[in-house]
Amino acid sequence: MNDAALVPPPVVAPARPSRRDLFLGGPIGATLFLLSWPNVLVNLAQASTGLVETWWLSYLGTDALAGMAIVFPVVMLMQMMSGGAIGGGIASAIARAIGGGRQAEADALVLHALVINLALGAVFSVLVLGFGPSLYRALGGDGAVLDVALAYSNVVFAGIVLLWVMNGLASIIRGTGNMLVPALAICGGVLVLVPLSPLLIFGIGPFPRLGVAGGGVALLLYYLGATVFFAWYILSGRNPARFRLVPLRGRLFGEILRVGGLAALTSLQTNLTIAITTALVGRWFGPADIAGFGTAARLEYLLMPLVFGIGSSLVAMVGMNIGAGQERRALRIAFTGGIAAFAITEAIGVAAAIWPEAWLGLFGSDPAMLAAGSAYLRIVGPFYGFYGLGFALYFACQGAGRLLWPLLAGLLRLVIAAAGGWLMLGLTGSETWLYAALALGLIVYGAIITATTARWGRRAA
Repeated sequence: MNDAALVPPPVVAPARPSRRDLFLGGPIGATLFLLSWPNVLVNLAQASTGLVETWWLSYLGTDALAGMAIVFPVVMLMQMMSGGAIGGGIASAIARAIGGGRQAEADALVLHALVINLALGAVFSVLVLGFGPSLYRALGGDGAVLDVALAYSNVVFAGIVLLWVMNGLASIIRGTGNMLVPALAICGGVLVLVPLSPLLIFGIGPFPRLGVAGGGVALLLYYLGATVFFAWYILSGRNPARFRLVPLRGRLFGEILRVGGLAALTSLQTNLTIAITTALVGRWFGPADIAGFGTAARLEYLLMPLVFGIGSSLVAMVGMNIGAGQERRALRIAFTGGIAAFAITEAIGVAAAIWPEAWLGLFGSDPAMLAAGSAYLRIVGPFYGFYGLGFALYFACQGAGRLLWPLLAGLLRLVIAAAGGWLMLGLTGSETWLYAALALGLIVYGAIITATTARWGRRAA
């Protein structure tokens, strides 16, 4: 007998499935969790930058807190548009290209993404620097409150291009399914920002005392550091979608903007809802009420990055499955993420409604501020789950390139909150009915996006 025949063949370890294979055929819940936890971490870290600054600036008094309350929706609009809207369009386009096996197109999209974000960052910088005083007066700013708003806003928007480029680069990386690198970079930046903000605000040690403007300077330094890191990562060739100098093509701009442009309108609607409500509170009441509502509403802004952490994974997973022609699987992914987002945001909202001062007390102890903020959280908080569900499904629709109904749902929420809130204030003069209109807007938003996504599923079947 041949001895060689008795030798067992070598054991070959099964090849580790690629990220694309997991997206297209792996277990949905486990894959979504593995992708999302770094996203949740990174987006919580990014959102915490504004919260950290608000916490430090609250030591400067109620006027500083109120001034930050009217600037915050504008800064968050930039974060949502650059990271969630246009950034989602970038990630969706790259994910669909990779899912369809079009590597050259994925590489070319990198340059097109950078051109778009540089241009939009410059445009918003000029607009807010030029029209900031009028904008913040319209939002209820006056006197010392307006001075605080402008001192912070002028610094941040002088360098807002850095935020756009940072989020554009991060979205290029996320579009390949890599969520960990953006998470590590942005969390590392926040660890630097946390001690840097008070050093520049209060002038500790050798640092100059810049007051409110110091918070803005610290934020820009954080954006700069993350931008440099992401640029290095992509240029080093480690990212599957690589930077290439290619002729600019209208079709590739369209691949990003047909999703990102509509998504930007959705981001605008969300922030307009908060901004208009802030203006209504400012017109009917006073600085303490603006501070209370603005501080309470920041909890909703904290929900956004939580859902974005799940949503940016949905963009990549749904996008690749749509690109590969697997629409039924894409729908299952969408609702798995939606249910998870509902559970998380509803739990937070209910907790905030029961214990509102646990959140508000982090930023001040003024009784009028606490009363105004508590009224908002007790009425609106229990309905945060509808927002989380709708927002997660919005990202799934973004990955699929189907954003009409999410856009219409956001518009209806804006109309209910702004027009309904204004009407209720005029009839009753009470904040209670204003906040009831905001809660109704959340219910309608979540219900419409859920129903229309389910219809998309029936058509896919």
